[in-house]
Amino acid sequence: MVNLDSVIKFCNDRIDLNKIKDFPGAWNGLQVENNGKVTRIGAAVDAGLFPFQIASEKEIDFLIVHHGLFWSPPTPLTGVCYKKIKHCMDHNLAIYSAHLPLDCHSEIGNNAILAKRLNLVECDGFLDFEGNKIGLLTDCNFSREDLKTRLQQEFPSGIECIEFGSKYPTKIGILSGSGQSAVDQILNVGADTLITGELKQQHFNYAQEKGLNLYLCGHYATETFGVEALAKEAAEKFNLPYEFVDTNCPL
Repeated sequence: MVNLDSVIKFCNDRIDLNKIKDFPGAWNGLQVENNGKVTRIGAAVDAGLFPFQIASEKEIDFLIVHHGLFWSPPTPLTGVCYKKIKHCMDHNLAIYSAHLPLDCHSEIGNNAILAKRLNLVECDGFLDFEGNKIGLLTDCNFSREDLKTRLQQEFPSGIECIEFGSKYPTKIGILSGSGQSAVDQILNVGADTLITGELKQQHFNYAQEKGLNLYLCGHYATETFGVEALAKEAAEKFNLPYEFVDTNCPL
């Protein structure tokens, strides 16, 4: 058993909470408090009612999520929002959210971990937001076909491939989650290939016209890495058990 404040401080420091400015309305850090003690740490992509229920069944009392409860103040405690908050209160479940800090972190961020798993070499960041580069630019020394095979192995539930770029890309951009903001920026950083979670229908035509390779691996799937890495490190730091709460979201 560990004090909640100690776990919060570790997480805040590890993700550089005060250095990363998030989208308007996003609230990073502790969102719901528990009784002040942590015995089991969990990780989930979304602060949904079902993930909360699964976490409680697993006796998790500190849950790290990527998509938090609060995005645009004020949020009335009615409907599903009320049910989620009530569940946390009734089951002593603390909720900790880390959004952009866990997308762009150089070690435990979604982009960085995916790059390592694909054996891509980090070389720079791209897509500036409030002074931080939230996308990752990597060097690649293998073919487009090899890249696709690696992605299919990493995301067995399926990927979508739009291939109008080079067969041997030398630079590849990675942006977990939604990649809409990165598509028209990727050529500006010397790359014609982007790995992301999801895009819009018009990006197919854009890829044809601009000569891009776009790999869509799932918004949910590309954002599992960071929360799990942070939860694992926190659990190891305090010698606590941890578990990933998977909801098998197909999107």
